[in-house]
Amino acid sequence: MSSFINFPESAQSFWNDHTSMKKNPSEELRINEVFLSFRGKDTRASFTSHLHASLQNAGIKVYIDDRALPKGDYIPESLKKTIKESRISVIVFSKNYAESSWCMDELLQIMECHKTIGQVVLPVFYNVDPSEIRHQTGEFGKVFQNHLTKISEREHKRLLVEKSYKLWFRQHLEGMWRPALRTVASHAGFVVLNSKNENEAIKDIVENIIRLLDKTDLFIANNPVGVESRVRDMIQFLDMQQSNDVVLLGMWGMGGIGKTTLAKAIYNKIGRNFEGRSFLANIREVWQQNTGQVNLQEQIIFDICKETMTKIQSTESGNIILRDRLCHKRVLLVLDDVNTLDQLKALCGSRKWFGSRSRIIITTRDMHILRGNRVDHVYKMKKMDENESIELFSWHAFKHSSPREDFAGISRNVVEYSGGLPLALEVLGSYLFDREITEWKCVLEKLKRIPNDQVHKKLKISYDGLNDDTEKEIFLDIACFFIGMNRYDVIHILNGCEFYPEIGISVLVERSLVTVDECNRLRMHDLLRDMGREIIREKSPKDPEERSRLWFNKDVLGVLSEQTVSTLYTFR
Repeated sequence: MSSFINFPESAQSFWNDHTSMKKNPSEELRINEVFLSFRGKDTRASFTSHLHASLQNAGIKVYIDDRALPKGDYIPESLKKTIKESRISVIVFSKNYAESSWCMDELLQIMECHKTIGQVVLPVFYNVDPSEIRHQTGEFGKVFQNHLTKISEREHKRLLVEKSYKLWFRQHLEGMWRPALRTVASHAGFVVLNSKNENEAIKDIVENIIRLLDKTDLFIANNPVGVESRVRDMIQFLDMQQSNDVVLLGMWGMGGIGKTTLAKAIYNKIGRNFEGRSFLANIREVWQQNTGQVNLQEQIIFDICKETMTKIQSTESGNIILRDRLCHKRVLLVLDDVNTLDQLKALCGSRKWFGSRSRIIITTRDMHILRGNRVDHVYKMKKMDENESIELFSWHAFKHSSPREDFAGISRNVVEYSGGLPLALEVLGSYLFDREITEWKCVLEKLKRIPNDQVHKKLKISYDGLNDDTEKEIFLDIACFFIGMNRYDVIHILNGCEFYPEIGISVLVERSLVTVDECNRLRMHDLLRDMGREIIREKSPKDPEERSRLWFNKDVLGVLSEQTVSTLYTFR
């Protein structure tokens, strides 16, 4: 049976603006990450060649034009396309940069891409002061002014201009070039003067570009197990979606089952194929912090647009900013641990916020977040099989892919207890590392009564997130008494408690706390069962008679025995 749950494409509900979008001209996979614009006679054989080599050594794909070009020639459409397809444009301003129409037209194209598709622009001021660029003064200003007065014969013949038209043409160029110079010189960049700090400057520039390109992958695990096959399944699905639509994919499953790990692996694998990418981790937790909501919106802007100065005052204004900044960009956005619809509305409120062929991945414990056609498909997370479980556990318990021979049997007992849950396998494996087999046996015996605290806290997040006390009471009742019972029988019993069990059980299923098998029987992961029972035990660790529910035979017999003696004593 497939792990994907498909929703009808025609439904409009939450995403009532789901429409086909026009193809973004820069949506194709980019060949070059950095475009270098420079004045050849000033820096080709010195600074620019050193910068180019350093970028290549850092694994960055760079476009640099090595051709000898006629002075004043117009840049061709192919070069405009190259600029548009680059993620970052680095402009090396030097004294004679503005004497070349070619360089100035590159500048115009770069600034147009910055304005229309948010291309990152990084100016480098090589032996020239930024203020000279901004105001066209000093040596740079003289060169620029001289160039404006010299319209080449080639341009004259091509345009068949007359004297009066020459003046217009010069004013026309001046009207475009001057604002472009003012704007680009206001960008944060690097100043390299007198070549004394050239090597250090190149190192800083390369490091900054690496950061802007987001070349660092998210950490997953030293020895990921079972991740690669699941990543292949997900990527194969994403690759099958060839339309220009924005595609939303949900990943649903209980806490600790590996949703975040899988989402990180997909992000690392395909993220660089997009114009921008952002991974928002622990949204449930961050959302509750002061200014956490706008901080998440600002994080998206920084990750994708590399804008550090954007300050968002409210989630409502953030919605507008996100739409305006991202609507022409093909992005990969991962929203990790979403637990309310308000979070979705603030972080991806509409498909129109994103450029065509963008991909949004949402991880959640709550299926209700994904229903109502809010996403196109849901990937239901699967537990690890026995072989995967043993390997993952062994990496943490033995620092090897398989157990030690004398620990093989008891390792299988721990794996069985973990029930294919990666979180438990990792936590218990790390806890048991380098311990004696007698200690292992003691830990296993203790786990029958008291679950591991780290696993317990992680799983309890889902319980704490339930809407009201009746849902919590239903969960605790199922954990203690009703696992394996027919769903309708349980509803009949709990109706007498005024718990509204029909809707309550549905919520528990959506929250990945309870499952219903093919025979309509209620099921629950053993560790969720233990988590629920521990919640009850914690209320009165020493006195079972003070607990709201009893399920352990020894406790039941003890309490009943004490009650009987007390009753007899009172009766006398």
